[in-house]
Amino acid sequence: MSDFANVPVAKPQPDAERFVKAVTTDYQPDRPPLIEYILDRAVLEPVLNLIGRQWVDPGGGRDQQAAHWDNFIAFWHRMGYDVVRLEISMPFPRPGREGGIRGRSFAETGQGPVGNWEGLETYPWPRAEDMDFFCYDHLVEHMPEGMGLIANHAGGILEVVTALMGYETLCLALFDEPDLVRAVFDRVGGLMEAFYRRILQLPRLVAVFPGDDMGFRTGTLIGPDDLRRYALPWHKKFAEMAHAAGKPYLLHSCGNLAEIMDDLIGDVGIDAKHSYEDAICPAAEAKRRWGGRIGILGGVDVDKLTRLSGPDLRRYVREVIDACAPGGRFAVGSGNSIPDYIPPANFLTMIDEALR
Repeated sequence: MSDFANVPVAKPQPDAERFVKAVTTDYQPDRPPLIEYILDRAVLEPVLNLIGRQWVDPGGGRDQQAAHWDNFIAFWHRMGYDVVRLEISMPFPRPGREGGIRGRSFAETGQGPVGNWEGLETYPWPRAEDMDFFCYDHLVEHMPEGMGLIANHAGGILEVVTALMGYETLCLALFDEPDLVRAVFDRVGGLMEAFYRRILQLPRLVAVFPGDDMGFRTGTLIGPDDLRRYALPWHKKFAEMAHAAGKPYLLHSCGNLAEIMDDLIGDVGIDAKHSYEDAICPAAEAKRRWGGRIGILGGVDVDKLTRLSGPDLRRYVREVIDACAPGGRFAVGSGNSIPDYIPPANFLTMIDEALR
């Protein structure tokens, strides 16, 4: 993985202010900034090796944790990013089914631990004030000059409510017990509000970038009106909190959200949207439809990023950049995330082409 002209970056010059300006205004820099949502260890580890570092597990004592987060900073810095993005979650225990590949488990889609009124009262609800923010504190203290932090709660409000109630239970309760649905959304939303109050006090924070998957290939996971009734008001509240602190509110959400995009832009007030799949809405089409109002983030389809390689992948990445960069409001990266099945060389090809 050494045949790349631009990565690792020999002398990075991160500029978080430039990043924010490039994704939220019509400012078009000489090259679009880089953006990424999450990356799997299977890709992070070989890239760390490329820059002369060894993977350190984030568990253990403070020294071991610090070494892990130093590696994390080095990755984003040497790959040419202007920002470090990290998300952590309050502990919302919920059941899963064993049998997933690579040690993962399947989400329980039937009834979750908060699928009824009794569960709502007996569930061990976490508290934002009990969260350990060491990772965030270490990042802001040790990031190189010019870099900024992007932070958020890991798991959006719809994702957490769905996990706690169970997707099937939630869908039925939307008709049978709307008061229970409202109560669960309000309980989770209130906890997340307290979490974001803490996040927004972090120094060097430049943006809030939550993920809340609200759709699938052909539509939204629950009805658009239900999203407007229960989930979007909480996103609006979080966006207002971010804006009051002078930070943009960037949203990652998978699936076909065409029916609620006007709500996300006009009512919620998102500043940019991430997660684009060519089979649903290519980034170029999103740029045409919404690029004058919000930033278009990512855009390199994960299927293409997995299956293409070499010159073919470079041509595809260049097509995405050429279609989306004009007029600003754009950052380049994967259309979703970097899972463990993307070849590390393909990730580096995308970055190398983007840094040209």
